Amino acid sequence: MAEQNRKRTKSPYTVDRDMPGAFEGETITRRRLMTGTAHGMGALAAGAFALPAIGFALGPVFERQKWQWQDLGPLADFSSDTYSPKTFEIVAGIGEAGYSTVYVRRYNEAIDGPKRDKYDDIVAVSTRCMHLGCAVRFVQAAERFVCPCHGGVYDFKGSVIGGPPVRPLDRFYTQQVDGRVQIGPRYSVNSEFTRFSPRDPGEPLDGIGQFMYPARFSTPKLSDPPTG
Repeated sequence: MAEQNRKRTKSPYTVDRDMPGAFEGETITRRRLMTGTAHGMGALAAGAFALPAIGFALGPVFERQKWQWQDLGPLADFSSDTYSPKTFEIVAGIGEAGYSTVYVRRYNEAIDGPKRDKYDDIVAVSTRCMHLGCAVRFVQAAERFVCPCHGGVYDFKGSVIGGPPVRPLDRFYTQQVDGRVQIGPRYSVNSEFTRFSPRDPGEPLDGIGQFMYPARFSTPKLSDPPTG
């Protein structure tokens, strides 16, 4: 049995393996050495081109977004009975495509309930439908937010009352500084208006939904207060 095992063991030397161009005492032929070297250099060259591109593509995924407060106008411009549309910049450096509209009003405890903190003084509602992301508009006569794409309907607070949206409209942090209203980062809410880190449309936040659809790494944590 031991003799059979020795016969099955392949010799490390090229001469014993009857390789063409083999020399006494070598364990690899020059052809294989050159081929392996060429393949290795090719892999290094490919990596030199590919790795920077991959890093450029994936870098933003692992980078926390930094927010700056933006001015929306004097507090006197806003009422607690209706919304005022305002435009602000959501992505810097890309021109008009980086701007969005937000509906803003003063907090109304009769409708909204007790305030939670200083960020509740002003309500800023996103215009992005929580079904597929279409733009909603506020219809003053009906006191409803309506999505023209698939019939989503939200009440005055932004809760879903009709159609396919899976959660209330997102909101933005706001604050008052010297009698002026400023807007900060966006956050999502569930049916009880509990704040969550921003989620994408179509991702419910009630029950198990908040665990099935975690926030993106790049979004700011709610534990990190917005900073100027």
